[in-house]
Amino acid sequence: MDTNMKNIDDLIESAADLAEHGLSKGEIADELNVSRETASWLVEQSGSTSEPSAEPSGGPYDIHVDWSAIGRDSGRLSSVGSAMADLLLKQGEEIDLVIGIEKAGAPLATTVSRELDADLGTYAPSKHQWDDDTDQALDGSFSRNFAQIRNRDCYIVDDTITSGTTMTETIEAIRDQGGNPVACVVLADKQGLSDVKGVPVYSLLQVIRVGSES
Repeated sequence: MDTNMKNIDDLIESAADLAEHGLSKGEIADELNVSRETASWLVEQSGSTSEPSAEPSGGPYDIHVDWSAIGRDSGRLSSVGSAMADLLLKQGEEIDLVIGIEKAGAPLATTVSRELDADLGTYAPSKHQWDDDTDQALDGSFSRNFAQIRNRDCYIVDDTITSGTTMTETIEAIRDQGGNPVACVVLADKQGLSDVKGVPVYSLLQVIRVGSES
């Protein structure tokens, strides 16, 4: 399957492939950089007919961001990580911990932490466990294979902000561990946020859809 997704049919095909490999709707949303509602709709569309139809309609209000051209090349990834680290330096503080939001935020956080000469930690958000039939409360977790919060100041790194829910969860989880999130940085921000829960948000790109939701 071509990894460069050009249209909605490619997204539907990718969602179907990921679902067949056992990924939850939340994990599919993470892989495709869309909301959970969009991921659910894409999977539903993939099972609605055995033959390609006309352009699907009635989907959620969302924007897909494909940054695979960066992610598959270590040189490009390092360059982008350097740019993200540069944005964080606006804070003018010595921060020795960078938290990457899994999955896609982890490799970005790795390059950012190297640029800043900081420790690296990762957080797996609760959305990775989410599916349409999930009704119980879900919790995210910090990986024990990487640096721990231990009441430190830290930066947060992810690839995209779609609704802000995952970033909000991560900030709250860090604070619950006694940490202090100083700033967040992402590749693309679909909401145009200046801050989340009082934590400044920096982005290389702000992707704002023009027009009304109808």
